[in-house]
Amino acid sequence: MEAFHSTIGMPFPYGFPTTVMNMCGTTNPMSSTPWMDSRIWSRLPQRLIDRIIAFLPPPAFFRARSVCKRWYSLLFSTTFLELYLQVSPHCHWFIFFKHKSLKSFIYRSNNSTTTSSGYDNRAVYEGYLFDPHTLTWYRLSFPLIPPGFSPATSSGGLIGWVSEEAGSKNILLSNPLVGSLIPIPPTLRPRLFPSIGLNITDSSIDLAVAGDDLISPYAVKNLTTESFHMDANGFYSIWGTTSSLPRLCSFESGEMVYSEGRFYCMNYSPFSVLSYDISSNTWCKIQAPMRRFLRSPSLVESGGRVMMVAAVEKSNLNVPRSLRVWGLQDCGTAWVETERMPQQLYVEFAEIEKAQGFNCVGHGEFVVIMIKNSDKALLFDFSRKRWVWVPPCPFVHQDSTFSGGGYGDQGGGAGGAGNELHGFAYEPRLAAPVTALLHQFTLPFQ
Repeated sequence: MEAFHSTIGMPFPYGFPTTVMNMCGTTNPMSSTPWMDSRIWSRLPQRLIDRIIAFLPPPAFFRARSVCKRWYSLLFSTTFLELYLQVSPHCHWFIFFKHKSLKSFIYRSNNSTTTSSGYDNRAVYEGYLFDPHTLTWYRLSFPLIPPGFSPATSSGGLIGWVSEEAGSKNILLSNPLVGSLIPIPPTLRPRLFPSIGLNITDSSIDLAVAGDDLISPYAVKNLTTESFHMDANGFYSIWGTTSSLPRLCSFESGEMVYSEGRFYCMNYSPFSVLSYDISSNTWCKIQAPMRRFLRSPSLVESGGRVMMVAAVEKSNLNVPRSLRVWGLQDCGTAWVETERMPQQLYVEFAEIEKAQGFNCVGHGEFVVIMIKNSDKALLFDFSRKRWVWVPPCPFVHQDSTFSGGGYGDQGGGAGGAGNELHGFAYEPRLAAPVTALLHQFTLPFQ
């Protein structure tokens, strides 16, 4: 399938023999082997076959659809999708987009559709799906996204796109695997570049739009929050709930992190964490660990917990420079250091990073650390306590070549200088039950 263009093949994991010698000394096809006897395999119950297919990862599922018409139609089968939602394993993957401009957050593909005469018709949005288990990249296209939108958040198998123009924000939720697109009613207050938090379950959706950069160079910052809620019990609040941000907050616009009924985002000067309680519609500040010595702090969600990843640069010789990970405790106000990058790796990491900063994104047991203005990225596996360089994304056309060493000879990266990638936690899913709920309240996109 075009949407799943893999960088490497996925070999069949079992070594079944393809031929077998018969009594006359000649070979028979694979169907004659005891393991692949068609008299056995052709009688498998269809429900069992569907259950096996439901366990396939998305790339393998889309390749399997080319086997026959029935398998091709599984994507449109309500019975199969219900089974898929029950048994399919959760995929803690990532999706990346080209990040060319911080303020406009315009992610464009280098490729574009052309007319028969050869002229450019319109740009095509493109994303890069990354499987941290196999270190494999896939390319996804977003042909349904209209011009003037940028990816801003992701949850529950859906990616949220926000309008780039100043004013009331239009938000689109898309599932690139099935080509669905759902518009959310526009926000009530005008904004330019707000932070956006999204949490989607099988029966509810919570969406928060908070803060702003300037509506114009001469306007005052918008320090308010609007929230959107809808659930299967019939309760909904469409941007009707608003609240003010804490005094003297100065967080950079971007994505929020969700955990246990709260959205979290970084606050700057000095560093702290802002927490938004969805049920009570209130904000609070949480002091960051070693806040005076942090550099490039990022909040990520890992295994249901809020984690902070940052470089520590303390002048005291007893505290070596390092990259550390802290976990927010159940009390909601204290941090405990959980991980620290090996010193030898950090020395090489610092040589590449050159104090230019880095961004982080977490999902499940993984955290990806992307060095700014570089083609290098590191993957940390919490379960295995292992650091691995991310192989380069083959679909990104490098604008320039970065000459720098890596940890060993495995250096790779997620994007090149001047053509960085910005990532989101993403769980590829063939179906999202909340889409049926949203269709009851949203109007067609204008």
